[in-house]
Amino acid sequence: MPHSKVENENDVAALEIDEDSKVITRKIKPPDLALNPSVTILKKGSLNNKGTLPLPCDIIFERDVAVKLRDGTTIYTDIFRPVKDGKYPAIIAWSPYGKENDKPAPEGLQLSGLQKFEGPDPGFWVNQGYVILNPDIRGAGNSSGCLDSWGCNDGRDGYDLVEWVAQQNWSSQKVAFSGNSYLAISQWYIAAEKPPHLTAIAPWEGFFDVYRQSISPGGIPTPAFQDMVLEGLKGSGAAEDTAAMIDKYPLMNAYWRDKIAALDRIEIPAYVVASYTNKVHTRGTIGGFNGIKSAEKWLRIHNTHEWADYYAHQEDLKKFFDFYLQDKKNGWEKTPKVRMAVLDPGGTDTVDRAENEFPLKRTDYQKLFLNASNGRLETKLPDKEAVADYVSDDEKGRLDFETRFTKDTELSGYMKLHLWVEARVSDDMDLFIYIDKLDTNGKSLPIIIKGAPYSGKNGAPYEWGNGWLRVSHRKLDKKKSNEVIPYLSHDELQKLMPSEIVPVEIELGAMGIRFRKGEQLRVTITGYERAAREFPILPRVKTLNRGNHLIHTGQKYDSYLQVPVIS
Repeated sequence: MPHSKVENENDVAALEIDEDSKVITRKIKPPDLALNPSVTILKKGSLNNKGTLPLPCDIIFERDVAVKLRDGTTIYTDIFRPVKDGKYPAIIAWSPYGKENDKPAPEGLQLSGLQKFEGPDPGFWVNQGYVILNPDIRGAGNSSGCLDSWGCNDGRDGYDLVEWVAQQNWSSQKVAFSGNSYLAISQWYIAAEKPPHLTAIAPWEGFFDVYRQSISPGGIPTPAFQDMVLEGLKGSGAAEDTAAMIDKYPLMNAYWRDKIAALDRIEIPAYVVASYTNKVHTRGTIGGFNGIKSAEKWLRIHNTHEWADYYAHQEDLKKFFDFYLQDKKNGWEKTPKVRMAVLDPGGTDTVDRAENEFPLKRTDYQKLFLNASNGRLETKLPDKEAVADYVSDDEKGRLDFETRFTKDTELSGYMKLHLWVEARVSDDMDLFIYIDKLDTNGKSLPIIIKGAPYSGKNGAPYEWGNGWLRVSHRKLDKKKSNEVIPYLSHDELQKLMPSEIVPVEIELGAMGIRFRKGEQLRVTITGYERAAREFPILPRVKTLNRGNHLIHTGQKYDSYLQVPVIS
């Protein structure tokens, strides 16, 4: 899918992909800074800004270095490198958010202020013998071209920068990528292109399937976040308008298939970091770890927020990069393949528990059957059929089903919900599923995350184990689905007939959580999105719900919650 010429029409352009999809683009804000190619020595002890750390060493700062890509497009990158002559490994922070950071450091952390938003801090890494590159990718800042939102084109651009780095006289020809969110997502696509000099990756929380894990989870379009990102981008031209694309092309097509990273092509060493509570990143990060073919790969699942975790673990990441990029025999290979947290709202979390894989091989998957007659989750299928309903379109209606644990129990791995559903007056349904932990008295025990946006000093409650489904998208890809994780095809609509009762399967995401004896688990089924903690400024997702939704249980309607019990 090569880059095509953008033809603007009323500030909206279309790039031909194939007969069933054209890429819609939109103009973005102009860049703040003009090109200023220059070389500066940043002196040891100097401050980049108020509140930043003094630089621990002298740093060569090359601003706006031009790099020509294979199709003739020129992008510009800032480069931070040691002043001493030598051959150094390089770490690239690939994103469209600007080469210079105007965001404060996460609360409680001090950085040099030279880091790109969500990227590695040159003040730390150059002092360790690394070169940091902060590029403006295609279409961002003063770089030319139309800004791609991931996919093969973006992967090939990253490939070209890796190979350009390897040709520089300061390069050891070993190159890595690092960063979180966008800077993590891009790594899956670039690594799948197999640049010869790409030595290792370190994706810190980022999805690999734009459709399923970001803009249309469960087939319910969620363009608001992407729209917010697009509104914040700056460049000299246009950017792919993924928000407009999901409106025009709500089913899987060539455009969305291109935005699924080819994980099975990734074979280089990888240090992957995830959390259980990131609405955008949890599924993709853990799925990415399991999907890549790297023999040397590590996963760490933490209990905080990605920004704080990223900078708090610079030394850990350095040990990984030192091992692969500087050939230091530091024992990294003895690091447990998986280090996972087990959350314990109301108690004390377990952190960095060593495991060999995730999900765990010793998992006992158990079914808790919904009983619509009493609102309970039960270990046996109810003898009698029952039905419960809720108003789907008033942002109030909901059904709750609960179970009380008779002994201390750990649930770690993937949950899924199997439901028999019916819509009373509509041919479709948008379902939103939420899991909560309750104390012995039925009071909610939320997961409190510190260091996150909008959380304040004391942290804020974050969700876990949620799942969404537009019922017309219920078709499963039988080759990719299994008993643990349902995989939706999203390639056709299956509308409901009047009075039709259908089975659906909803992935609820990965989790590691502990319940004490007497504490309770609650599953909520509703027709609206609960307020998103990460970005409360965003509007709630628009649904197509009308009238009442019915949930059928018992006998032939074996609605159940499947939970991963760890012995």
